[in-house]
Amino acid sequence: MNANLPLPFKKPLGAAGRGLPAATLASGDNSSRLVPDSDADSGYFRALESRGLFLNGPQIEAVRHGDGPLLTLAGAGSGKTSVLAARTGYLIAERGADPRAILLVTFSVKAAQEMKDRIAALPGIAHAAAKAVTARTFHSFFLQLLRSQGFRQEILGGGPLAVIVLKGMLRELGIADRLEPETALAALSEAKLSLRPLAELPESSQAERDLKRLLLRFEEWKEREGRMDFDDILLWSHRLLTERPALLRTLQDRFRLIMIDEFQDTSRLQYELIRLLAGKRANLMAVGDDDQTIYGFSGARSEYILGFRDAFPGARVVTLDTNYRSSASIVGLGNDIIRHNKARYAKTLKAVRTSRQVPLYIRPFTTDQEAAAVAAHIRERVEEGARGWGDFAILYRTASNSRAMFEQLVLSDIPFHLQDSGEPFYDQSAVRPLVDYLRLSVKRRDFAAMEGVLPSMYVGRAKGMAHIRAKDDPRPKKGPLIHLLTLDGLKDFQRDSIQARITFIKGLKALKPADAIRRMRKDFYDAWLDAEAAAGAGSAGTVYKETLREALDELEASAGRFADVPSFLAFVKRIGERHAEMRALPPEAARDAVKLMTIHKSKGLEFPAVVLIGASEGILPHSLALEADKLSDYGNGAAAAGDPASLREAALEEERRLAYVAVTRARDELLVSSPSLWRGRKTDVSRFLLDAFRPAAGTPAGSAGSGAAGGMAGMAGGPGSVSTGSAVSKAGAAGGMAGGASTGSAVSKADAARGMAGGTSTGSAVSKAAGAARGMAGIAGRASAGSAVSKAAGADGARRTGAGPAASAARAGVRRAASGRSGSADSAQPGAASRTGSLKSAASKSASMGARPKP
Repeated sequence: MNANLPLPFKKPLGAAGRGLPAATLASGDNSSRLVPDSDADSGYFRALESRGLFLNGPQIEAVRHGDGPLLTLAGAGSGKTSVLAARTGYLIAERGADPRAILLVTFSVKAAQEMKDRIAALPGIAHAAAKAVTARTFHSFFLQLLRSQGFRQEILGGGPLAVIVLKGMLRELGIADRLEPETALAALSEAKLSLRPLAELPESSQAERDLKRLLLRFEEWKEREGRMDFDDILLWSHRLLTERPALLRTLQDRFRLIMIDEFQDTSRLQYELIRLLAGKRANLMAVGDDDQTIYGFSGARSEYILGFRDAFPGARVVTLDTNYRSSASIVGLGNDIIRHNKARYAKTLKAVRTSRQVPLYIRPFTTDQEAAAVAAHIRERVEEGARGWGDFAILYRTASNSRAMFEQLVLSDIPFHLQDSGEPFYDQSAVRPLVDYLRLSVKRRDFAAMEGVLPSMYVGRAKGMAHIRAKDDPRPKKGPLIHLLTLDGLKDFQRDSIQARITFIKGLKALKPADAIRRMRKDFYDAWLDAEAAAGAGSAGTVYKETLREALDELEASAGRFADVPSFLAFVKRIGERHAEMRALPPEAARDAVKLMTIHKSKGLEFPAVVLIGASEGILPHSLALEADKLSDYGNGAAAAGDPASLREAALEEERRLAYVAVTRARDELLVSSPSLWRGRKTDVSRFLLDAFRPAAGTPAGSAGSGAAGGMAGMAGGPGSVSTGSAVSKAGAAGGMAGGASTGSAVSKADAARGMAGGTSTGSAVSKAAGAARGMAGIAGRASAGSAVSKAAGADGARRTGAGPAASAARAGVRRAASGRSGSADSAQPGAASRTGSLKSAASKSASMGARPKP
């Protein structure tokens, strides 16, 4: 590396000439060759083949497994559902198993129904036999058990009623300002799923004592009212089976063959239930992938799948290691992300096909610029005829990460379907009250907004609105909220709160929107968040609090684009109206729409094209995983590890698994984006992407899984930078990482204005028109000494990114990145490419062949 290369540029990882990660291709052997006609069970496999199901070697081994425990490690896209269905049919057709003795346990109703459909479609399996197989979710199976034993309690979900009841109890206990209902519900679920009696919850701090007192009171209320929640279904079933051994033996005798899907997602409670049912016979087939354990926040514990052989001595382990979903370059990227985890079974997935369409990468400056670039890329692919809207899925770490993307799709008239809560950002529970306060500052007779702010004044919505409407004068000197002061039964603290909020609302309109949000945060949230953190509110609270902070940060960032409150509210209204129009689309139109969802929501799904946004430090991995002092609250199942270092490692490994799940949802196309500014602070590219191009511990440099020249160049430095003297060829840039110009290069106005001109190093010059003046300024990142970006270009790009010029600039930028014309090889001075011929050829080979060049 040139010693004169100015900071902050660093030599990008993989610039020594190794190519984009690509998986090894599978051999292609299947049952037609591996199961000869002379085998006694060949007829079953020939019948499967007649239906188009050709099983590979490990799949055949899993299907043929007889008695005893079997752990089937099913990598992403490895056909686990086909294996489960085929083994069910094999047990019935070849082993003579009674279909009524087979129990298939899944984690979703959809998965259970799919399993039933697959079994019914198997050749040689009678309809009655297929119907006799029990395929249910955990909750469905055990609810039926409870009902059969006389339990008649009504199901209480974690929805509005539970929150309302808890809010009332919080007020009665005088702790409404110190604890949120959502925090309490999460803590309650965590205790039950870990089989921890509420009486044993800690009481070392006031916050812990408050939480314990609240939960015990809530459970007493449920008992009086004849209610049970979803966790109670499993908890009471566990209690029933441990206290009534005769009932347990009856179940064990009936269900002699048990198969459980998504075993990596089991909580302690679910795991213990499965062990009880399996009994000493242990005819248990557990199917799962330790690399996809991502539900730590809901009690999933990776230790159960990792410790399967210890828990079930003599267990066979079969690894399904062929990915039939994704191209070799996508499978390879997934392999090289996940191989850095320590707590996992060693496995490397193979692919069945290559593709010239290798993963793309962009490094925008802000999340708004990220959204513009992604929207432009999607529109271009659709207008080219290469993809339909419905082929794309945009994935993100948390719901608050979707705000900019959601808005950009609305403004760009791109059809989309929000597959999480379905609520637009400004209607989310943490955000809506603040927006309602702004609405009241502009229009004091906005009754919908009025209803939204009443809870923050410690006044019930129904009672407060009825009183206001009864007293309302359409021409009052003061707003209708003043009538709340005459409400019967008000306590002093309620009266003080109402008066303070009325005065507060009057001053909001004069503030800039971002200043108004900051003031509300300070008055409504910050004191509570800081007090709860100082008190150590306990396990369930931190994730909720951090999610709240993220939402408030996003709201502040959005409001910061507007000069006054009315214009911000007009924008919010427009977003809401467009979203309502999108939701009103018929189902067939929704299917042909871009999907937006969290990575967690995408688990088990696949899409022709995936965009992963927010692949930056603090987002993925989440900020909570980076802060050891909060990890006791992280909910990753690693609390037993004790020390902060172990907790941090466990949290980061779960975050890495999330990154792995995200990239392995893609079949053909993958675009990864790492904004360099998040929540108002600079942030680096996600360590998981950088790690994918570093050898894992014990992996020799140049071996499978190391390096990336053309593929990911530029991630280590500023947005799009590459090291001195390097050049990324068109083929390499097609890998998605076309970096910035090298020493002595000149970036043309056209290239820079298209928004993907990368960081320019010593001696380069960017004209006044360059630097993405159309709304993508800053994607070039940190221009180093010797380069000049005009104030006008930077200022224009820093302003809010709209759907017009910004989108066209972004579209051109992504197009140039994909073609390799992004201010490096194409626009570098003559001779730059010839100085790096080996890198260019290596990158070309990587992109065209889908395999790593040999060292």
